[in-house]
Amino acid sequence: MNILFLADQDLLNAVAAGGLTGGLVAFFMAFFLLMLIIAIAVYIYMSLAFATIAKKAKYRKPNLAWIPMLGPLIIANRIAKMPWWPMLLLLGVWIPFLGTLLSIAVYVFMIIWTWKMFEKIGRPGWWAIFWIISIVELVLLGVAAWGKK
Repeated sequence: MNILFLADQDLLNAVAAGGLTGGLVAFFMAFFLLMLIIAIAVYIYMSLAFATIAKKAKYRKPNLAWIPMLGPLIIANRIAKMPWWPMLLLLGVWIPFLGTLLSIAVYVFMIIWTWKMFEKIGRPGWWAIFWIISIVELVLLGVAAWGKK
């Protein structure tokens, strides 16, 4: 009887551990799904905003805003009429260690391009400084795209 009791206890422990593991897997999958939905919503919002800004600036290819991750960079770069070579920094982002430095450089150029883009559509250029804070970035982008001057 003692042997059966040990077997039952091991079975209960295995079921309890599996339940905990299953619960954690379900939690992380639900969290991942929520983050995926938020990421898709932000992508659609930013693409629409950049396409609208491109139309306001009379850029002839506003649909470039829909290229994932690169579209906003291309639109801001073209509207700002800055040199094209900083876009090449994106190629180096995948190089270990050097990629971190190049990512910072791309971010600095994005702020410069955004500053000039805001000025081109009649908004204050200093709004670009607030792009360091993501939520403020989204709000200012919406105001620049759809707000009335």
